[in-house]
Amino acid sequence: MNVAISVLSGGEAHRLVPQLSALLQDAVDSGASIGFLPPLALAEAKQYWMSVAEEVDAGRRTLLIAQRHTEDAILGTVQLDLATKPNALHRAEVAKMLVHTQARRQGIARQLMLAMEEKARELGRTTLVLDTRHGDTAEPLYQSLQFNLVGLIPAYVKNVAGQLEATAVYYKLLSPAGEVHG
Repeated sequence: MNVAISVLSGGEAHRLVPQLSALLQDAVDSGASIGFLPPLALAEAKQYWMSVAEEVDAGRRTLLIAQRHTEDAILGTVQLDLATKPNALHRAEVAKMLVHTQARRQGIARQLMLAMEEKARELGRTTLVLDTRHGDTAEPLYQSLQFNLVGLIPAYVKNVAGQLEATAVYYKLLSPAGEVHG
């Protein structure tokens, strides 16, 4: 599916909090391991997105969204949590890669991830890290995008049944913006 990928300002994120909250609730309620447990209250989802908008305003986070060209509905999001320490300005953490359940398996996550990588390069971020629940449906995507598995941390995340599961930690080194490898 061809979608429009946009990088949001903090103000745009604030304006879209209701749609972003609905997307987050959909992801959590469908079992996504993204730091919340179902059922996710609307107030908690809104509070989360307001804090993201503030981080975007402060320049500490970048938020990308995917939408169909003909609709306003947000189909997916991904974030870059930008390291701010002087010795870490080359790295960022990929966070909250979400695609609405009705839009999954259509290439939206891949498009978001590729746009996020390009934005990371623009920002001078060449080392990306992420973690995901081991065995999650997103793992094959990350692997296909050449993210490298560092290892597993056992008993790291709690699932909806209250059991502890392992998380998989990945990294990817990007070529700097403008650099071409052949």
